[in-house]
Amino acid sequence: MTLVLASSSPRRRELLSTLVAQFDIRSPEIDEIPHQGESPVDYVRRIATQKASKHMSSEQINLGADTTVVLEGQIIGKPSDVEEARWILGRLSGKTHTVYTAVALAQSAGVDTLLSATKVTLTQLSQSTIDAYLLSAEPWDKAGAYGIQGYAGAFVERIEGSYSGVVGLPLCETRMLLQKSGIELKHG
Repeated sequence: MTLVLASSSPRRRELLSTLVAQFDIRSPEIDEIPHQGESPVDYVRRIATQKASKHMSSEQINLGADTTVVLEGQIIGKPSDVEEARWILGRLSGKTHTVYTAVALAQSAGVDTLLSATKVTLTQLSQSTIDAYLLSAEPWDKAGAYGIQGYAGAFVERIEGSYSGVVGLPLCETRMLLQKSGIELKHG
């Protein structure tokens, strides 16, 4: 069986490579717009499942994941422009938000999913700090307009949960799904 990572994220690719030696990569094109009234947990599970289920074949096992940032019950997605990124970081500044990452493993027998929920508290950010950060390449194509694995890690006062889940692929949950499916892991 071939393991396929259904993601174009270099961060997910790097994290998965810590668990397994070989896998293929396929970037699924799916609609990532939340449904009306959909909870953040249901949203990330649905998107991860859709990514993993797209282009299934009997010769492969597909791994999909999705990450979203939630503040005060509202899904905070990827910024579409500088103004939206500035607004997002201003809202997250000085507050605790939750990062949900769902991992889905699809094979001919069905789809299994696991969820990681991590609380992240950002320090109070000045407008000049936000503006300087927005000049970097980091905020783009990331839920919440920041990448904890880069410079924005210096904005994090506290994290309660899975660091790798905030990056985009919770290693503990991913390992459990792979192990359950019989995928050979690097370290058992």
